[in-house]
Amino acid sequence: MSAHWRRAAIRIALIFAAGHACAQGLTEVRVGTLGAISDAPIFIADKKGFFKDEGLEVKMTVFQSAATMVAPMGAGQLDVGAGSPSAGMYNAVARKISLRIVADKAQSTPGYGATKLIVRKDLVDSGRFKTLKDLKGMKVAMNAPGVSNTAMLNVMLTSVGLTYADVDTLNLSFPDHLIAMQNKSVDAGATIEPIATLAVQGGQAVEITRDDQIYPNHQIATLIYAEDFAKKTDLATRFMKAYVRGIRFYLKALKDGHLAGETSDEVIAILTEYTSVKNADLLRKITPTGMDPDGKVNVESLQRDLDFYTSQGLVESKLDLSKIVDSSFVDAAVKALGPFK
Repeated sequence: MSAHWRRAAIRIALIFAAGHACAQGLTEVRVGTLGAISDAPIFIADKKGFFKDEGLEVKMTVFQSAATMVAPMGAGQLDVGAGSPSAGMYNAVARKISLRIVADKAQSTPGYGATKLIVRKDLVDSGRFKTLKDLKGMKVAMNAPGVSNTAMLNVMLTSVGLTYADVDTLNLSFPDHLIAMQNKSVDAGATIEPIATLAVQGGQAVEITRDDQIYPNHQIATLIYAEDFAKKTDLATRFMKAYVRGIRFYLKALKDGHLAGETSDEVIAILTEYTSVKNADLLRKITPTGMDPDGKVNVESLQRDLDFYTSQGLVESKLDLSKIVDSSFVDAAVKALGPFK
């Protein structure tokens, strides 16, 4: 080999070695997601390199719910979780599995209620359903007891003088809500996007109301830190900086109740890559969820939902949310990033 090629080979080897050293220098953070549209800030921060900017490499695992993330978080197998605070999660906290709710992941901000009440179209066409009062005695598709859409349904019912006991709930996975509408095994559903839009587009259902219209700024889902991860203050704050950057990039994609804003093309491309929703046109038609630009959690909403779960006998003991919600990480991240523009 000539001296020239030897020097070239050495340069290439050094480049690869430097790249390997850089990858080795990243700190791994294990994150649980639902693979949902509302996980967008995590997907964006990963795709756009926001985590790497903070010296982090994120390893994502998809879970069925936030409740199923609790055990691995308590066992030190998962650092961060993303999902809805549920009765099951609160019971785990009561059993001394230490978790911290640290940031917003989905809120029903005005114009962006991604959880919707849909009713079978034939029931609307026949006049059987005209107003929310007509839900009495109906079979309503839900997904699980003690989760955010049950709290939404409760607010809807109490707003017209009904109680949660006035409807017959049936717990199904969200994709099965669409099938249940098609075969008329349910009358209505408290469901999420894109299932709600698919049911309406397919002629099986009519959208009646959205979470933001009946329960404004409802805290649907949150970012959760395992206690051991939260104690690593610098690491946890660096993760939060990248996450808040992801939120803000996502928010710039929102316009007029849709993914139609400045960054929408890029956000939709990322969502089709990271989620099971591969239809970009469908993503343009759905109602996306809202988020707080600073990642702030609506504690009042969390308390309202917790009180409802407790009244249903789903939460085992009284909990103090002030000991679970920790805003210090978003406060530090926003201080470093500055105000949202």
